Amino acid sequence: MRSSEPGTIYEAMGGAEAVRRLVEAFYPKVQQNELLAPLFPEDIEPVMEKQYMFLSQFFGGPSLYSDAFGHPMMRARHMPFPITPERANAWLGCMREALEQEVEDPELRKVILERLKGPAYHFVNQP
Repeated sequence: MRSSEPGTIYEAMGGAEAVRRLVEAFYPKVQQNELLAPLFPEDIEPVMEKQYMFLSQFFGGPSLYSDAFGHPMMRARHMPFPITPERANAWLGCMREALEQEVEDPELRKVILERLKGPAYHFVNQP
C-alpha cells in the first residue's frame, strides 16, 4: 500500500461492510471444500460472525473480537481441530478465491493474503 492509501488493511478494504462481504464470500467456499467442511459445524452463522469480528480487528479495525471474547489466542482455540499443512493451504485457497471475488485491487488482495499466511500456518498442529 502506498503512503497515499489508507493506513490499515481494514480501511483500504472499505471497513466493516467490506470485511462482512469477504466473510460471506469465504464460508460457502469453505463449506464446499472436502478438506475443510468436516471441521465446521452445520450452523456456520456463529463461525462467520466470529470470523468477521476477528478479521475486523486483525486488519486494523475495531477490536470487536477482543471486546467480546478476550484475547484471541487463535492457536489455542484451533488446537481441538486437526489442522494439517494441506488444510492450511486449502483455507488460504478459499480465501484467495473470496478475495478475488470481493476485493478489486490486486495489490491489496496480495497484502491481505500475505497477512493471513502467518496465522494459517501457525495453526497447523498435525503433520
